[in-house]
Amino acid sequence: MSTSSAVVAFSGGQDSTTALFWARQKFSKVVALSFDYGQRHKIELESAKKICKLYEIEHIVLPINTFNAIGGNSLTDNIAVSSEKDKTLPNSFVPGRNLIFLTYAAAWAWNRQIFDLVTGVGHTDYSGYPDCRQDTMDSLSQTISLGMDAKFKIHTPLMDLDKAQTVKLAQKLDTLKALAWSHTCYNGEFPPCGTCPACILRAQGFAQAQISDPLLHRDKYT
Repeated sequence: MSTSSAVVAFSGGQDSTTALFWARQKFSKVVALSFDYGQRHKIELESAKKICKLYEIEHIVLPINTFNAIGGNSLTDNIAVSSEKDKTLPNSFVPGRNLIFLTYAAAWAWNRQIFDLVTGVGHTDYSGYPDCRQDTMDSLSQTISLGMDAKFKIHTPLMDLDKAQTVKLAQKLDTLKALAWSHTCYNGEFPPCGTCPACILRAQGFAQAQISDPLLHRDKYT
């Protein structure tokens, strides 16, 4: 375990929860940083709060309403979530979201002399979001370091893992109980809708890993 601290970009979803528990094993202290950006599935913030309370992790929520004002995507606008892609990306893509999140996370961390950032992004995600790629993270890390005159490192422990491998990592990290309180559904529903791309991807990952999704059996973890 490192003696340093880390800030984790934490949505309360499956991937960020797994990344949070990865960070807990790698760093002496972690802070979970969530963003209220006008997302329709704001229930994820309640999930983030619940998980952090259960595991006594410091949790900060930063308000960012710009994405809501920009609009044009199904996560902030009243647009049906679709897996169909316009050109190359689905309508759930929020342009610049991870770039902005990590820049804000770095600014928050800079004031506290924390230079390790952790995010649960991965390039194997079904959508192929360009802000989930390793080259994007490497470039952003360099830009942030130059712009803030500090040596930041963005850790991406899930980058090369598919959903089944992410589930197995979560099991190894003893994260399944926390995942019972996580939220993935883009439609903001609980029980999850089971039909949006995020729900389908999550279900496929647990099925391929041959592990029961704790979210669907929450009573076993209470």
